[in-house]
Amino acid sequence: MDRMKTLEALVSAFGPSGCEGEISRVIEKLAAPFVDEISRDTMGNLICRKKGGGPRVMFSAHMDTIGLVATHIDEKGFVHVGPLGGASAARALYTPVRFQNGTKGLLCADMGADLSKLKAEELVVDIGATDRDEAERLVQVGDAVVYDTPTRMAGNRVISPCLDNRIGCLVLLLAMERLGETDNDLYVVFSTQEEVGCRGAKTAAWAIDPDYGIAVDVRGADDVPGAKHDVTALCGKGAAVNVMDHSVICHPDMVKRLLALAGEQGIPVQRGVSRRGGTDAGPIHQTRAGVYTGGISIPCRYVHTPVELVDLGDVEACAKLAAAFAMSKLDRKL
Repeated sequence: MDRMKTLEALVSAFGPSGCEGEISRVIEKLAAPFVDEISRDTMGNLICRKKGGGPRVMFSAHMDTIGLVATHIDEKGFVHVGPLGGASAARALYTPVRFQNGTKGLLCADMGADLSKLKAEELVVDIGATDRDEAERLVQVGDAVVYDTPTRMAGNRVISPCLDNRIGCLVLLLAMERLGETDNDLYVVFSTQEEVGCRGAKTAAWAIDPDYGIAVDVRGADDVPGAKHDVTALCGKGAAVNVMDHSVICHPDMVKRLLALAGEQGIPVQRGVSRRGGTDAGPIHQTRAGVYTGGISIPCRYVHTPVELVDLGDVEACAKLAAAFAMSKLDRKL
């Protein structure tokens, strides 16, 4: 699998929360050669299964991204929007954007607005329309919009929109490509609506009823200018094995197993702690009577901006660690 070609296909596919159809179809095509069956549930989760007679192992990487949604079109043709997930006005202002039908525009705000207090719901999209009638021929209330910035390399690091969490999807695709023989019954879930409350993973985990669960997602990086040290992961230092975040305290035996696998296979690894944010691990670990749950994260700078950044060495480390866990000898209980 060509890593960059695959990533470009993933980040260019439309798929904010609630609109994951296009990205789901892209991932389905990429995943099909590596699994025995693929299905979708009512929430739109893409569930890829590699059958086995052993414990059920669920990996989850959300395929939705943050975005904005059209809430009103004014008489001058400006499209007023509100947030889908954690979109920030300060981080998004004057960013090129696109709607699902290809209509492009620019995020802007009232020229007299106090930018220090600007909220996402005060943003508007200038699509070049001269009035409401022209705008309504291009965009409807309820249409979603995403960042339309380019993907580019900076050394061994990639800068792109939508790395949260298309890079996690890439990690699982790379891990699937590496899979050999295993008795484990593997479910690789590309989940929906994580950015608005981890909704897809909740229903997928309930249906699968896994013995083990691992969320694969980005993790805020601590090596950014002015870091407040509320996260611990560093870009370029390997896979982040999650210890805890706002949504989960990972099972200590899962943390121990992931760190041990990394040590045995020479995979660069670091411990990940965050005082904010959450992942699909949150709903997974509380499913039914509880699930042994851990997390593998890709350190990411500038999360939820139009220009997120990750190190490709970390991506490779995460893929190796996910594959190692998938193929490891697991009992029904740790």
